[in-house]
This record gives sequence, structure tokens and C-alpha cells, in this order.
Amino acid sequence: MLRNDQLAEWDRENFFHASTHLAQFARGELANRVITGGTGCHIEDRDGVRLLDAFAGLYCVNVGYGREDIAEAIAKQSKELAYYHAYVGHGTEASITLAKMVLDRAPANMSKVYFGLSGSDANETNIKLIWYYNNILGRPEKKKIISRWRGYHGSGLMTGSLTGLELFHKKFDLPLAQVVHTEAPYYFRRDDLDQSETQFVAHCVAELEALIAREGADTIAAFIGEPVLGTGGIVPPPEGYWPAIQAVLKKHDILLVTDEVVTGFGRLGSMFGGDHYGIEADLITIAKGLTSAYAPLSGSIVSDRMWKVLEQGTDENGPIGHGWTYSAHPIGAAAGVANLKLLDELDLIANNRDTGAYLNRAMRDALGDHPHVGEVRGEGMLCAVEFVKDRSDRTFFDAGDKIGPQIAAALAADGVIGRAMPQGDILGFAPPFCLTRTEADEVVRKTAKAVHSVLG
Repeated sequence: MLRNDQLAEWDRENFFHASTHLAQFARGELANRVITGGTGCHIEDRDGVRLLDAFAGLYCVNVGYGREDIAEAIAKQSKELAYYHAYVGHGTEASITLAKMVLDRAPANMSKVYFGLSGSDANETNIKLIWYYNNILGRPEKKKIISRWRGYHGSGLMTGSLTGLELFHKKFDLPLAQVVHTEAPYYFRRDDLDQSETQFVAHCVAELEALIAREGADTIAAFIGEPVLGTGGIVPPPEGYWPAIQAVLKKHDILLVTDEVVTGFGRLGSMFGGDHYGIEADLITIAKGLTSAYAPLSGSIVSDRMWKVLEQGTDENGPIGHGWTYSAHPIGAAAGVANLKLLDELDLIANNRDTGAYLNRAMRDALGDHPHVGEVRGEGMLCAVEFVKDRSDRTFFDAGDKIGPQIAAALAADGVIGRAMPQGDILGFAPPFCLTRTEADEVVRKTAKAVHSVLG
């Protein structure tokens, strides 16, 4: 098949790619791939290569590729009204309707939704609202945010600081001083291998209490966490973790932000991760699943508790000084409305519970006993396989061996996309919600083949 070599040349000469080894790409040592189409769980590139996308883009094409209902909603909205802002009480039918649809699905204590464009800017909004909230309450020192190591909350200055992964800090002068980190709820990587899950949860709580004592509870405004660690390894929390953490936060009057960019709108088999684990948040971050990435859109869902203080603040100080030009963009909102309707009509969240459980079971059956597989874990339509040099004493491979990337590359060469996760040899899966059991079998079979080709 003829290749458009000029496109490849333009790519290397003009396009700054995210999360890419820039020098290798510019020199041609790193291949480029131009994606041209997609249907269901599959994408296709310009060479006609068809791949089963078992990571749904970046955990985001939840309803699957090629959904005409969403495409038509976007086209209709762009013809009727491509843009109007959301400042000073302005709205559109799409943005107002989507706000109601989100709140109808959100936990009962939530009050309003502010729309942005990405998970990163939604978490920036959250931080500003938290600082504003404490200023209105006369607590100007209560501003620090606790995050967790291995958490992922964005790539901005504050959100990159919240992110607890070295790649997002190194040479960027991050994290900023207002952010402090505590233990990740990552039982497999606990320091003390003799700890039970219950003991490990108690350890996480003790670490959090010690951090609060060191910093001073009167200086700490909020705690942010993903219901399930995402980019940090796809790690479900140990049993009892979230109730124990929430008890500490309530005791010290620390707000809770749940980052539901990955888990929101059904990925765990529940509408929100908070529903799944019994979390009552003050702010909820949403993005990817809001539109299934058919158009950029994010949101900060604000609780009743916080909203009352925000209203008080504007009575005292005038209009709130926060906004983005593209907040509640009507094309993104139209995509969101169509996406959430489709999610309901196709009963895709139920499929996550069923097929997601099947995928995780099948992956454990296929690889759980492999001498270099330390753990197979997951929840809903999330699954991860973590590789070790020696499973008997949990010795990890040297990072320079790039075992995870090697296995991901072998898998892609066989027609399935999994993601080599950062800071460890971990292969992650987050397929579209329309994944079938037949497709799950293909993911498992080809993953096992890739593992055996690299590790024997």
C-alpha cells in the first residue's frame, strides 16, 4: 500500500507529540502511526492495519468508536450554534441539559457542575475553588493539598504537582510547595511483605495522620485521590481503605476531591467510583467518560456544602473570578448529552460488570501462575498485569530492561493495544465498554502470547 510519506515528514518536522521521546522521534528512531478510523473496539491506521484498542485511546473512548449518534449530535450543534460562552449567566440548551444529566447521575450531596475541557483544567478549577472556599471561611492558612504517590491528576503546574509520578515532575521544578504526598494504596508494592491488607490499610492511615501532624491540620485544605489508581498502575484500593481515609479527613476538616476522570460514568461497573467504594466527596473531577472523547469536555462537580460557601463569597465579593473561554462549549456538551444517552440505551455499564469481570478472570487464569507475573488485578473494565524478575521474593526487573514496553510492543505487533504503564513493568487494559467476550478472549490470548515471547 502506498504511504503518504509527506505526511510522515510533516509529522516529524512540525508536530510536538505528548509523552514522547522527542529526539528519537525527530531522528526517525521512533515510528509514527497515523490513525484514520475506528469502529467499536477497533482502530485502523493509514496502512490499513486494524488493531483492537484495549485501552480505549487513553481510557476514554468508553462507548466505542464510530458512534453515529454522537457524531450527528456534534454536527447538528455545530450547524445550529458552534459556540457561545458561559459567562455571566449565559448557557446553551446542550450545556444546561448536560449539567442536569450529570447531576441526575451524581451522588445525592452534589449541587452544581462547572464544565471545562480536560481533566487537568478541572483539577485546576478544583484547587481554585478549595482556596476560595477557605478564604471565604476566614481560613487563609488552610491551603495545602494532599495527594498520593503514583496518583495521576494532570499535567499543569498544580495538577502536575498533584500527580505523584516522577516523569511528570523531573526537570519541571515540580511539585510546587502547596502539594504534599502520602502513601499510595498499592498493596502489591508494600514495603513490608508480611503485612495483611488490613495492616497495610492501617499503615496508610498512620502515614496520613503523621503527615497531617507534621504539616498542621490548620494548613491542609483537601485530599485528592482516584477511586482506583489509574496511570500509576491500575490499582484497586485494599478493602476498607476509603472508609478509613475518610474518617481521618472528617476528623481534621479536610475536603475530599475524588478524581473520577477514569472511573466516572461506569468504568468500574458503577456510575461513579464513589458509588463503588462508598466515597462521599466534596468535589468530583470528571472528563474522559463524559463525552467518550468524541469532543473535549471536563467538569468539576461541586457539593452542596461547598456551593453554599461559594454563593456567600459572591455576595461578599462580587462575581467569582474564574472562567475559561471554552467552558461548557456547546459542541462538547452536545457530545456529552448524546454519549450519556447511549450509555443508558445500550446498558454499557452492566456490560462492564459482566465482561470486565470475565476479562479479569480470564487474564488471571492465563497468566496468574507465570513465574514472572507478580499480580493480575483489576475492577470493572480495568485490568493490569504486573511483571517481576522473581515472584518468590517480589524482585523487580531493572527499569532499563523495559520489560513492560517490550511486551506492549509485541502485543501491538499482534493486533492488540495495551498500555505500558510508567514506574514499573505493568501492562494495563481499559477497553471500550462495548467489549465482547470474544474480544476479551483475543486480548487475553494475545497478551499471554506476548508475555511468553518476551519472558518465556
